[in-house]
Amino acid sequence: MIVILLIILLSKQVSFIFQPLVVFVQTLFFPFLVSGVLFYLFRPVVGALQKMGIPKTLSILLIYLVFIGLLVLLGVIAGPLLKEQFERLVENFPQIMDKARQKFVELNRQPWVSRYVDWNEISIQVTNYLKNSLTKIGTNIANFFGILTNILVVFVTVPFILYYMLKEGEKAPQYLLRLLPDREREQGRRILSDMDAALSSYIKGQVLISVFVGVIVYIGYLMIGIDYSLILALVTMFTNVIPFIGPLIGTIPALVVGFTDTPMMAVKVLVVAVIAQQLEGNVISPLVMGKNLNIHPLTIILLLLVAGSLAGFLGLLLAVPTYAVLKVVVSHFYRLLRLRSEMKRQAQEA
Repeated sequence: MIVILLIILLSKQVSFIFQPLVVFVQTLFFPFLVSGVLFYLFRPVVGALQKMGIPKTLSILLIYLVFIGLLVLLGVIAGPLLKEQFERLVENFPQIMDKARQKFVELNRQPWVSRYVDWNEISIQVTNYLKNSLTKIGTNIANFFGILTNILVVFVTVPFILYYMLKEGEKAPQYLLRLLPDREREQGRRILSDMDAALSSYIKGQVLISVFVGVIVYIGYLMIGIDYSLILALVTMFTNVIPFIGPLIGTIPALVVGFTDTPMMAVKVLVVAVIAQQLEGNVISPLVMGKNLNIHPLTIILLLLVAGSLAGFLGLLLAVPTYAVLKVVVSHFYRLLRLRSEMKRQAQEA
């Protein structure tokens, strides 16, 4: 313990040495993250095309063409509507915040509410925070260009990274297994196989479920006639990848927009969210995800609380798949220790 603490102390004293490594990891993290997600989505398609007799390289290129075509088609269909709603939302954002604050003040005047909650103070703090955040995003040009650069890096590097992952991805486990002794390679192969299965089931399941929830919510928002329905549905779709609290985070903007219209609209938004989550939880998730990860809901909640405190939104996003991989590694390592102890005991008895 003393040695470990000394290493940590000395590392903090010379932290500037690790700064290039930190920049390197930050630059490559998101391209590899996006490539990894697309790898697990496209790999089954590549395998199916290979079974049809199409070479792997040609299969990957066909997938690229189809994927780009779908993106272009989606942009042609939904692009103008999304652009119109986004421009209108940016233009009306201050008015929406002011109206939300007024609604909360009116609600605070109700005697059965003001007795327990000071909505006026809460609304002021939330409104000021959102306005300041929007102002900082709009005025901080350096951050804007930094974000734009990161997006360009992702778009430029992801196709190349993904191509080599799809083309030579099955060779990576073989390189890793060479680092193990011969007697441990079979156990290592099982660990890598289970890790791959856990990640694959989680990523494919979460993407399919999130798309389903986004479509259902968008249809519901169109039916109730809420403004910015497409943007709000996209927010719900992207936040739904976070277990448990993701749907709540995605519903809050729609509730605010609905509440600034009428309280009844907020109730309708809540009904749409509840219906979508009931369909997702009782129909889609059991069919898509099943019990592959086998993680208790309380464990997921605790993971999200800790990961959110340590790493923010990124921690929420990566907490569950990271835990699933670590669980596989630890369980196999425990099995290996038990097997070794059992073999040692049998040898002593003999």
